[in-house]
Amino acid sequence: MAETKYTEDNIRSLDWKEHIRMRPGMYIGKLGDGSSADDGIYILLKEVLDNSIDEFVMGAGKTIEISVQESKVTVRDYGRGIPLGKVVDVVSKMNTGGKYDTRAFKKSVGLNGVGTKAVNALSNFFRVESVRDGQTKGAEFEQGNLINEEVVTESSKRKGTKVTFIPDPQIFKNYRFRHEYIERMLKNYVYLNPGLTIVFNGKKFYSENGLKDLLLDNNNEEDFLYPIVHLRGNDIEVAITHSRSQYSEEYYSFVNGQNTTQGGTHLTAFREALVKTIREFYGKAYDASDIRKSVIAAISIKVMEPVFESQTKTKLGSTDMGGKLPTVRTYINDFVKTYLDNFLHKNPETAEKLQRKIIQAEKERKELSGIRKLAKERAKKASLHNKKLRDCRVHLPDSKKDRYLESTLFITEGDSASGSITKSRDVNTQAVFSLRGKPLNTYGMSKKIVYENEEFNLLQAALNIEESMEDLRYNNIVIATDADVDGMHIRLLLITFFLQFFPEIIKEGHLYILQTPLFRVRNKKETYYCYSEEEKQEAMNKLRGKPEITRFKGLGEISPDEFKNFIGENIRLDPVMLDKATTTEELLSFYMGKNTPDRQEFIINNLKVELDIIEKS
Repeated sequence: MAETKYTEDNIRSLDWKEHIRMRPGMYIGKLGDGSSADDGIYILLKEVLDNSIDEFVMGAGKTIEISVQESKVTVRDYGRGIPLGKVVDVVSKMNTGGKYDTRAFKKSVGLNGVGTKAVNALSNFFRVESVRDGQTKGAEFEQGNLINEEVVTESSKRKGTKVTFIPDPQIFKNYRFRHEYIERMLKNYVYLNPGLTIVFNGKKFYSENGLKDLLLDNNNEEDFLYPIVHLRGNDIEVAITHSRSQYSEEYYSFVNGQNTTQGGTHLTAFREALVKTIREFYGKAYDASDIRKSVIAAISIKVMEPVFESQTKTKLGSTDMGGKLPTVRTYINDFVKTYLDNFLHKNPETAEKLQRKIIQAEKERKELSGIRKLAKERAKKASLHNKKLRDCRVHLPDSKKDRYLESTLFITEGDSASGSITKSRDVNTQAVFSLRGKPLNTYGMSKKIVYENEEFNLLQAALNIEESMEDLRYNNIVIATDADVDGMHIRLLLITFFLQFFPEIIKEGHLYILQTPLFRVRNKKETYYCYSEEEKQEAMNKLRGKPEITRFKGLGEISPDEFKNFIGENIRLDPVMLDKATTTEELLSFYMGKNTPDRQEFIINNLKVELDIIEKS
């Protein structure tokens, strides 16, 4: 085999635009199509928004206006405006920005001046416009290339900055902005910045009570065991309560206004401090898992010059608060010990409810210990020849080290569907878990059933979520069932299982439904897969004549060769989302409980009849 020459000609330096476009994952994490909250298109919006938030933090501009119309995004703030002589440099020169001067931006989110450059490079249209001192200047770019630099002109507009961009469809394939994800992001910004108003497509977001509002807006208040404990200090804010019904711990964590979805040093310190304070308050060495079971909490801290573990800033790596302040761990520990201890002394009713909850958790844990041991032994034996799980090579913990990697578990019904997906999947990143028939309706059952039911026990083991969500093995859990009545029922039963025992899988955006095509429309030259009657009509118009139309009734009918088209880069996923207006208990009791007449009436009143037209070619 001829040896490849390695000379000076092999070495090339990419300019900033080329590097961002060639390695977008380094700057914005995964690309995605908008079906997941951490997809790149939302990171682009966040990068622009962070600059406007930093202006608010510096006391400039109390309102930010955002418009998202199909693929076009506009963000307008009323801050100080970019200095007019630097309008082009700030969005197109690496390592150019105002935040290197820490006097001006002491506790800012965007520190390294990369954010807006990444947005510029990854957009097929990008416009920035600044107004200050009665003058304005704008500039336009395509894929990071300057195409129009305007001269400074007089202006009567209010000062501030306006950025408009369209994510490049060459980079972000078949993308669509989901307004639910944008609204959730904006709510987090207003919780962390009381006094800030964000207007999104005409809808106003504003928070008076910070993290207390966050817990109230993401959960149903009736589910809280005791009123939210809301504690505020210099550079720290905490909100804590316990749920009556959920089993797991649930945390929202923030650093300098950035939602650190993967936690970090501050969250670890907070969980430790919570256990330590409660043990000392009651004078009992309660097990940490019993204290934290069913906890719902939020923590926000401000750190000088924070160190994050990636450009997308989802995990804090800093161990100190900056300046002459103590370490993050000591700072949080001292705050929680002082303020939470004081609160529990002054509110004996809350203290009593909390202690009863801990004792109840301890009792349940001890009751479960025997059956857990048996189930673990069973699962260990089964995992040696577990026919239900066809695993992949990469898992979520690996993707925390390398953010280009993302893993998916498909939950399928029956052998034929499992077979099609297994043969056409990517063995590196896609795993398949096969159900035998319909799973059990777990509504109203205790956690015991997860260990007694072989399928659920093996599913729990495959996901690795028995102890905590931190060990989850897959980014995406995708329910892949037929689009018929039986398939819908299986979806409902699986969603019930997750809602009942692992609601944070849904709350943290890991659960999806796989969309599969209903029709194949083709002639001898072209093939279109259609997911609706409208798409079928469009395909027929494009192909003209008499194309062959196939109606897919089940996943098992689709050959592996075809199936790879639906689970590859063109995969269509519908996220399963929770509406906080209804408690999980109410939701499950209505849809899965024994109230058959009420449900029957609801179905009759909401029934949509669609004619299934079978067309013969």
